[in-house]
Amino acid sequence: MRPRVQTFFDTATSTATHLVSDPASGAAVIIDPVLDYEPNRAIVSTGSADRLLETIASQQLDLAFVLETHAHADHLSAADYLRGKSGAKVAIGAHIVEVQKTFFPLFEITDQRADGSAFDILLQEGDRLPLGAYSIEALHTPGHTPACVTYLIGDAAFVGDTLF
Repeated sequence: MRPRVQTFFDTATSTATHLVSDPASGAAVIIDPVLDYEPNRAIVSTGSADRLLETIASQQLDLAFVLETHAHADHLSAADYLRGKSGAKVAIGAHIVEVQKTFFPLFEITDQRADGSAFDILLQEGDRLPLGAYSIEALHTPGHTPACVTYLIGDAAFVGDTLF
């Protein structure tokens, strides 16, 4: 089975965001969304995320999930912004807790808990989420971080930074 995959490349960070949908039902997920950041002025903006939302609206898709393949060091995530705008659930691999326990003290993060609670769903190896006629399977693929997850949807695999 072949889902519809649309990739949006962010030149500022050289990262890809994927919009994956079931053509029959219109169910959709976003994988690794980018929040725009202007480092010289230390300003964040939502232009890239807003374009995703516009694409979803124009194609009459129903956004069910925002999936993160890992904790990103190369770009900021727009997952929380998209959750607020759409009501979609944000999911990531359960091993994100290991990453949080390492980096929260290092960056003196005190406004969140290092327990994964910032995410709606923590996925274990083999967990599945529905996407219309498809199933999204989570595979724990540590490497770049201990929390890296690959998502299998139909005949497509989304590996994040597991492979460079």
